[in-house]
Amino acid sequence: MERLWAWLLALAAVSAPAVRSEEFLSDTPINNVVVDERSGRLYVGAVNALYQLGPGLDPQSRVETGPRRDHRLCTPPVTDACEEAADTDNHNKLLLVHGGADLLVVCGSVFRGICSLRNLSSVQQLVYFSDSKGEKSYVASAEDDVSVVGVLSYFTQDRDNLTVFLVGKGYGSHDSTKLISTRILRDYGDWVVFDSIVEASAVQANPFVLRYLHDFRLAFRDGGFVYFLFSRTLGVQDNKNFTFVSRMCENDHGYFSYTELQLNCSATNRFNKAQAAYVAAPGEVLARNLTDSGLYGTVSASDMVLFVTFSSDEEPSSSALCLYPLRSINQRLLQVVSSCYSHGGFIQGRPAVYSPYSSKAEELCGINNPKFRCGEEFLPSPLASKAEFALRAEPALVRKAHMTAVAVAVEEGHAVAFLGTAGGEVLKAHLSAHPEVFGRTPGDVSGDKVNKNLLLDASRQHLYVTTRKKVTRVPVQTCHLKTDCRSCVGLKDPYCGWCVLEGKSVHPLLSDARSFSPDMRSRKLSAPHICRKAASTEPSVQISVPALPRLGPSDRLQCVFDSLASDAVVLLDGPARVACSLPDPSQIPPPPQQQDFVSVPVKVLVNNRIEVTNGEYHFYSCAAAVRRNPNSPCVSCVSSSWGCQWNAELHSCSDEDGSVSGEHVIRPQQNCPQFESPEPLLVPVGFQTPISFQGRNLDFYKVTHARTHFSYDRQQEVNVSFHIRDRDSDRRIDSRLTVRLYNCSVQRGDCSLCRAAAPPFGCVWCPARRSCVFRQLCPAAEPVRCPAPHISDVVPRFGPLNGRISVTIRGSNMGVRAEDVRRIRVAGVDCVHREDRYSVSTSVVCEIGPARRAPPSDLPVEPSLSGPVELELDGGGRGTSQVLFTYRDPKPSGVRPSRGPAAGGTVLTISGEHLDTASRADVAVSVGGVPCEVLSFGPEITCRTGRYRGQKVPSDPLTVTVKYGRNTSRDAAAPFQYSENPKISDYVPRDSFLCGGRRILVLGNGFDLVQTATMRVRPASDEFSQDPTQVEFTQPALSKNDTVLQFESPAVSGTDGRSLRTFVQLDALQEELSSFSYHPDPAFNRLGPAPITATSVVIVTGRGFSRAMTAREAQAFVGDASCPVNILQDDKLILEAPSSPPRSRSRRQRRDTAADELDLVVKFGRGEWTVGSVYYARKDDVPLAAVVPAVVVPMLLFIAVSVYCYRRKSRQAEREYEKVKQQLDSLEDSVRDRCKKEFTDLMMEMEEQTSDPGEVRIPFLDYKTYTERNFFPPSENRAGADEPRISGRIQIPAARRATVAQALTQFSNLLNSKTFLIHFIRTLEARPDFNARCRGDLASLLTVALHGQLEFFTDVMRTLLLQLMDQHVLNKNPKLMLRRSETVVERMLCNWMSICLYQFLRDTAGEPLYKLFKALKHQVEKGPVDARLRRAKYTLTDTGLLGGDVDYQVLTLQVLVHGEGPDVTPVKVLSCDTITQVKEKIIDQVYRNLPFSQRPAVESVALEWRPGSTGQILSDLDLTSQRDGRWRRLNTLAHYNVRDNATLVLSRVLHTQSVLQNQDSHEERNVLLEDDCTFHLVRPADELDEVKSKRGSMKDKSMTKAITEIYLTRLLSVKGTLQQFVDDFFRSVLCSGSVPPAVKYFFDFLDEQAERHDNVDEETLHIWKTNSLPLRFWVNILRNPHFILDVHVTEVVDASLHVIAQTFMDACTKTEHKLSRESPSNKLLYAKEIPTYKKMVDDYYRGIRQMVPVSDQDMNTHLAEVSRQHTDQLNTQVALHQLYQYASKYYDAIIQSLDEDPAAQNKQLTLRLQQVAAALENKVTDL
Repeated sequence: MERLWAWLLALAAVSAPAVRSEEFLSDTPINNVVVDERSGRLYVGAVNALYQLGPGLDPQSRVETGPRRDHRLCTPPVTDACEEAADTDNHNKLLLVHGGADLLVVCGSVFRGICSLRNLSSVQQLVYFSDSKGEKSYVASAEDDVSVVGVLSYFTQDRDNLTVFLVGKGYGSHDSTKLISTRILRDYGDWVVFDSIVEASAVQANPFVLRYLHDFRLAFRDGGFVYFLFSRTLGVQDNKNFTFVSRMCENDHGYFSYTELQLNCSATNRFNKAQAAYVAAPGEVLARNLTDSGLYGTVSASDMVLFVTFSSDEEPSSSALCLYPLRSINQRLLQVVSSCYSHGGFIQGRPAVYSPYSSKAEELCGINNPKFRCGEEFLPSPLASKAEFALRAEPALVRKAHMTAVAVAVEEGHAVAFLGTAGGEVLKAHLSAHPEVFGRTPGDVSGDKVNKNLLLDASRQHLYVTTRKKVTRVPVQTCHLKTDCRSCVGLKDPYCGWCVLEGKSVHPLLSDARSFSPDMRSRKLSAPHICRKAASTEPSVQISVPALPRLGPSDRLQCVFDSLASDAVVLLDGPARVACSLPDPSQIPPPPQQQDFVSVPVKVLVNNRIEVTNGEYHFYSCAAAVRRNPNSPCVSCVSSSWGCQWNAELHSCSDEDGSVSGEHVIRPQQNCPQFESPEPLLVPVGFQTPISFQGRNLDFYKVTHARTHFSYDRQQEVNVSFHIRDRDSDRRIDSRLTVRLYNCSVQRGDCSLCRAAAPPFGCVWCPARRSCVFRQLCPAAEPVRCPAPHISDVVPRFGPLNGRISVTIRGSNMGVRAEDVRRIRVAGVDCVHREDRYSVSTSVVCEIGPARRAPPSDLPVEPSLSGPVELELDGGGRGTSQVLFTYRDPKPSGVRPSRGPAAGGTVLTISGEHLDTASRADVAVSVGGVPCEVLSFGPEITCRTGRYRGQKVPSDPLTVTVKYGRNTSRDAAAPFQYSENPKISDYVPRDSFLCGGRRILVLGNGFDLVQTATMRVRPASDEFSQDPTQVEFTQPALSKNDTVLQFESPAVSGTDGRSLRTFVQLDALQEELSSFSYHPDPAFNRLGPAPITATSVVIVTGRGFSRAMTAREAQAFVGDASCPVNILQDDKLILEAPSSPPRSRSRRQRRDTAADELDLVVKFGRGEWTVGSVYYARKDDVPLAAVVPAVVVPMLLFIAVSVYCYRRKSRQAEREYEKVKQQLDSLEDSVRDRCKKEFTDLMMEMEEQTSDPGEVRIPFLDYKTYTERNFFPPSENRAGADEPRISGRIQIPAARRATVAQALTQFSNLLNSKTFLIHFIRTLEARPDFNARCRGDLASLLTVALHGQLEFFTDVMRTLLLQLMDQHVLNKNPKLMLRRSETVVERMLCNWMSICLYQFLRDTAGEPLYKLFKALKHQVEKGPVDARLRRAKYTLTDTGLLGGDVDYQVLTLQVLVHGEGPDVTPVKVLSCDTITQVKEKIIDQVYRNLPFSQRPAVESVALEWRPGSTGQILSDLDLTSQRDGRWRRLNTLAHYNVRDNATLVLSRVLHTQSVLQNQDSHEERNVLLEDDCTFHLVRPADELDEVKSKRGSMKDKSMTKAITEIYLTRLLSVKGTLQQFVDDFFRSVLCSGSVPPAVKYFFDFLDEQAERHDNVDEETLHIWKTNSLPLRFWVNILRNPHFILDVHVTEVVDASLHVIAQTFMDACTKTEHKLSRESPSNKLLYAKEIPTYKKMVDDYYRGIRQMVPVSDQDMNTHLAEVSRQHTDQLNTQVALHQLYQYASKYYDAIIQSLDEDPAAQNKQLTLRLQQVAAALENKVTDL
C-alpha cells in the first residue's frame, strides 16, 4: 500500500484561527467520561462529583456525590449503628448513557457500589436511588482499584422486552464474587431497579484464588453478542497476565453461551496485558491491509475491528497496539465452541477448551449436536480457549512510551489512531501497511496519564482527552498552521492537504472541490523541476507543472522571475505546461564569479497571490564560461553545457552561430589549439632548467621556446602550472602545462636523509654547504660515506630487568635503509632491531634483552645496570649516546581503592617504586585477569577497571598485576576486590522542572564504592524531532554516602518537547530512573504593585507549580530578604512577607532612593522568575521626644533592680559554696582508698579478653514448646486449674468421643467463618467479667485452633486491627494503639509475630541472643553473687549491685561424677559460693553439651568432698553453720576450707529431697528448723541495726550513700565487657538486609493505614511499628531467652537482661530522654549508645519501607508453608475444646449477637452453633 505521504492531496481551505484547546478542570481526580452521541454533551464522573458539560466543555450542571458516611463493612443503609462508618470518598465506577429513556446510570464506590439514575438533560435531577434493596442491588465495587465496565443490552421476560445493562467487575475483598451480572433498569414483577436478574453461579470468582482477579477494560455489543475485554492470570503459581475477550449471546438467561478467547499480541505474546481498547470500522485502506496479511481472512471496510493497546510484563516501559477484526474473533470462538459440541473439546487431536471457573473433574464436552440456539441451558459453560488456540495478532505499532488509551477515526478511507500515553501525550498514527506515528495532538503535555476514556465528538473533528483532573477538547488536525505546500506535505497528516488555489493547508471537507487536483488517488503535490537554461535573447519558456489545478474563466496565471512578473498561458496540447515570457536581459543579474550562469527563483501564481509551484531558472552566459579555467579558455567554452563556440581570432566565447565559419572558429566539442606534455616534469629549485612541450592545432599561432628559473622553499615538492600567451595580443592560449618543483634541502637535514631521496631528484650531500642540494649546485664531490650517527635521545630511559620492551633511539645520520643498522647495544645489552618501525636517519626502534647477570662472586667487577646506547651501521659508522639507559625493577605495592563495583569503571591508583619504568605503550594492567585500561603513567599508574565476568560476587581478593613489555610482570602487594554493584532502591522526589536545580535523593546501597556519580538526562529517540544530534545534560552528585546520593536535577533545554530519559551514572554502571519526569517550567501571572503590611501575606498565581515543587523547596524573595512559602498549590503560592522592608536586590533600585517598590522573585531550583513588585505601606512617624521618656526611663529602673538582686544572690551563693566545700573535704579522705581500688578493678575488667562464651550447639526449643511458652507465659496470678492447657487429651467417655470429635470439627468450621469469629470475639470482649488475662488466653487458643489456616487467621487479624485503628484515630489517641495487650487482636498480633519470626530466630537472631545470654551469665558468675539478696558484684542494674568488699578466691575443683567413669572435669568456682551455687556451676560445666531441660536438677544431686580417707557431704546449712545472733550464714566452700584443685564427687540421689533430709541426725534437723533467718554475704539490717543507724548524723548517712555509689563504677565494667554482644544482637534484629517477610508485610499494612488517616503523622506511625514488633516481640524475647532457648535464667541475670531490654525500648522511641543527676543509673549507663541505636532503628524502618513489597499471594504462600510444617505438632482439638468452654459460658450473648446480624442470618450461623452445642453438651436448642 502506498505510504501516508504518497496520498496527501492538494486541497482547498478557508482561513482558520490558531489552535485553541478548550479545557475543563475538576477539583478531584476524574474516573470516567462518557459522551452522548445525540446531544454531544459530556458526563464526567470524578471522586465525589459528577459534571455535565456542553460539547465545548462549558459546565452545565454539577452534583456532589460524596463524601458519604460509609464503611466497607457496613451494610447499606448506613446508620449510627455502624460504628466504623466515617466520611468516605465516592469514586465513580461506572457511567452509562441510556439515550432512549433520557437517563444516565451512575455507579459509585460507596454503599457497596449501589447505582443511581439521573436525568440525562440535567444530572442534578435524581430519578432513582435506593440503598435498602439488599445485596442484589450492589452493582459496582467498594474498592478503588477494582475495574468496572458496562454496556446496555436487552432481556426478554414473558414476551416483554426489558432494557438492561451488563456489568463486568473485578473481584474486591468486600464485593460479591460475580464477574458478570445483568442489571434491570426498571421495576418489573419481583425485580426492582438494579436487581441482578440472572442467577448464574458459573461466571464468578473465588475470593481465595488470585487467578480470578480480573482487570476489565471494555464492554461492548455487536451483532447480537456482548463482549468483555479483560486480563487475568492463568493459575495460582503463574503471575503473568493474559488478555481475554469473552463473548456471550444477548438475552442469555443463564450465561450458558459465555466463552473466553485468549488474545496474543505478537507471536510470543510479548505484550500480554490489555490497557485500553476501542471498536471501530477500519476504513478501506486498513481493511485491505488486514486482508493482505492473511491472518484474518477477508476484512471489509465496514467490518468492526477491536483496537487494543497492550503493556508488557517483561518490558514495563514498552507497549504495543494490536488489531483484532470481530469477524476473526467470532470465527475462532465458533471453532472452539464447535470443538466442544462436536469433537469432545479437541482440535486436530489437541485439547482446545477448559472451564475457567470450575474445578469439576467430570468431562466438560460431551454434546454431539452442532445445531443449537445461543444460550441453551444444556450447553456446557463457561468455556475458555486453551493458550495454543489463542487469536494472535502482530503489533501494528510498538512504542517505548506506555500507551494507556486509544481511539480510532477513518478519514478518506484511511484509519488514524489517537494513542494516549502515561506521560500525558496523545500521539497520532496512520494505520497503513507500515504504520507510523506522525505527530501529536495540540495542547500542553501535563505529565499525567491519559485516561482510557479517549473520545471523539459527534463530528469526529475534535478529541476529548482526559487526564487526572482535566478534560481537554482538541482538534484532530492543525492543518491551517502550515503555510506552504512542502511543510503541509511533510506533516504526513491524513487530515491535511494543500489547497492549491487558496494556498493553504486545510482539512479536505472545508475546501471547494474544484480546487483539488483531478488525480484524487495521488494526493501528492510535487514541486516542478523548472531548472531550464535560457539565453538572455530567448523570449519565452515552457514550464511543466504536474497536477495543475483547473482554472476558471476569471483566473489569471502569472510567472514571477525573482521580482519580475509576466503573464503566462496554459498550453492545452500534451501534458500540463505553462508558457512564461522571460524578462528583458538587462534585468537579469550577471553570473557570479567562477560560474557561467545565474539562478533566478521562479514562481507560478494564480490571481497574483496564490502560488501553484516554484523552483529555480538558470540564465547562462557563454562569455562567462571561460571563467571556469582561465588557462584553457577555448576548452572551457566548447565543453560547457550551453553549446558555446570559440572564436580564436577574437578570443571570445559566444552562442553557437552557423553563419560564422573559418579555421579560427571552434565549435562545441571540437579540438582547441593548446599546449601540453611539458618535459622534464621534475624541475629543481635554484637551477635554471629548459622546459619543452608539445602543441596541437597551432596553425593559427607562432611559438618560440624559453628557459625558466624557480625559487621555493616551503615544501619538498609542489606542482606548478603555467600558460602560454600570444605575444602580439597578450592573450592566453589553452595550456595544460604542469611540472613538479622540488627542493632537496627541505626536510633533508642530514646526509642519510639526503641519500634517501628518490634518484630522479638528483639530490646529493654537499660537505661544503653542509646541506642537501641538487647535484649541479654542489661544487665538491659527494662523500663516499655519511658522517657517524648522532644519538640525541633515548625513549624510555628506564627498562625492566627482564627486558623485552621497545626502545626508541632518536638522532640523525642513522642510515638510509633499515638494513643499514648492523648492531644496537643498550647499557651493554644487545637490542633487537625492529625494522618495521625504522624511520630513515632519524629514528631506530629495538627491543632490549634482559639485563646482564651478576658475575661470580669471586670476580671483583660488578655489572652496571646503566649505560649508553651504542649504534653501529654498515660501513663502520658508530654512534654513542650521552643519555644513559638504566635497568631497574619496578615494585608496585599499594592499590587504592581496595574495592570497586563488579561493573567496573573504578579508577585504581597504583603506587610503588620505579613504576615509570618503560613507556606507557609497554605497560598493561590487569585485575585478576580482567584488563584495566591505563589512564596515566608516571611515578603512580592509574587505570580504569573493566567489567568483572566471574560468577562469585563479591569476588575473592584479586591480584593487581602490572606488566612491562612481554617478559616482566609484577604483582602489587595490596589486592583488589570486586564487590556487588551499587543498587538503587528508590529516589525522591520523582519530578523536576526543565529549569533543573531540584534536590534529588537517590537511595540504595553500595554507593561508597562509587568514585564518580552523575545524573544524566537525554531526550528519547523521537521521530518528530528535526535535530539528529544527541544532546545530554549532566550534573555531578552534590554529596554521597553508602546509602544516599544527592543530586541537583540538570537543567534541560532545546528538546523540542521530546520525552526525556534520566539516568544515574555510577562509574561504569548506568541505571535508569524510569519514572523520573520533567515538566515544563511553571507559568506565573504578573503581580501588580501590591502593598504589604505587618501581618499580610503575598499570593502569587499561575499554573503548574505543584508538578515538581513543594512548599519546603520553593524560595521567594522580596528585595534581598527571603519569604517563607507557607502553601504551594498548583495555581497559587502563599508567601509570608518580611515584617520590615528589606533592601532591594537591584543596585539600580538602591541608587534610586525614591523607589519604594521591591521586586518579588520566586525560585524553583535553578529557575528564577520576577513575578512582580510589592511595596510596604508607610506608618505615621512617632516623634523622638515621645520615644525617649517612654523607653529609656523604664529601662533604667529595670537595670537598677537587676543589679541589686544579683549582688544579693551572689553573697548567698558564696555561703552555700563554702558549706559544700567543707562537706567534700570531709568525704575526700574516706573515699580515696575505695575509689583507687574500684578504679583498678574497672581498668582490669576493661582490658580483660572476653572469651567466646560457648562452643556448643545452640539449644533451641522445638516449635511446640516455643509456642506454648510464648502463647501461654507463666503468670504469678494464674491459678493452676484455670490455666489453659493445649497438651494432653480431652477427658471424654469413650461412648461420646466420636460425637465430640465431629462436633469439634463443626465448631472448627464455624470458627473459620469470618462473620462468626468476629461476632464471637466482639461478644466476649464486651463482657465485663472477661478480663485481660481471659482475652490473652482466647487469642492464644484461637491461634492454636486456626494454626492450620494462618491465611484466614491473618485476614481476621487485619480486619480487627482496622477496627481498632479506626477506633483509636476517632478517639484522637492513635499513639496509644498496640501499646498494651488489652484486646484480643493485640494478643493475636503478638502470637502472629511469634509464629512468623520463629525461623528468623533460629536462622539469624538466635545465635547472638544466646551469645549475649552466655556472656552475661559468665560475667555475673565470675564475681560473688549473694544467694539470698540476689545481688552480684558484676551486674548492669544498680539495685542488684552488691556493695562492700567480699574476700574471695577463684578455685578450680576437680569434679568426679559418680557412676560415669574415672574422668574428672575441672570447674572454676569462687570460695564464697554457697554449696547450691557450686552445684549449679558444676552441672553447667559437666553437662554443658546438654540442654537445660535434660540436665539433673540441683536438688537431685549431692556434693561430697573427700579431703582424706573419709568423705563429707556439703550442704548450705548444717550444724557447723556460723551464727550471728539470730542470723545464720549459708555455708560456702571457704566455710568448709575447700582448697584449690580439691576433688569433689557429684552423685545422684534416689529422690528429690530437701537439704534437711541430708543431715546426720534428728537433733541437727531440729536445730536447723528453729528459724529461717539466713544470709549469705551481706546480712540484712535488723531492728538493732535500724536503731543504731538512727543515732548517726545526717552527715554520716550522706557519706554512707556516697560511698555506696562508688560501687556503680562496676556497672561500667560489665557494660564495657558486654558491649560487643549487645551490639551484635541489636544489629541482627535491626538489619534491613534480612527482614522476615511478615515484618515487611505488616509494616506496609501500617504505612497504608497511616496514609488513609489524615491525623496519623510520621511519629505516630513510628510508634505503631515500635509497639507491634520491637516492644511486642523482641523485648519479650530479650527479657525471656528461655522462650526460644532451652536455658535457665537466674534472677540476677534476668535483672541485667531487663536493663538491656529497657535500652532497646528507649532506642525504639522517638522521645528524647533528658538526662540529669537524678536519672536512673541504667539510663545513664547506655546514654552514649542510645542515639546510635535510635539511628539503627530509623534506618531499619526506612530500609523496610524501601524493600520490594510482599504481595498478599507471597505472604499467603509463606503462611501456608508454616501451617503445613508445624500444625501437626499442636493439639488443635484441645484448643477447640477450651474455646468452646468460652462459647458455652457466654452462649446466650453469642446467640443474641448472631441473631441481630442479617449476614449471620443468611449464613445460618446461629443454627450451626446450636448444632455444635447440642452435640457437645446435649444443650436443648430450638432445632
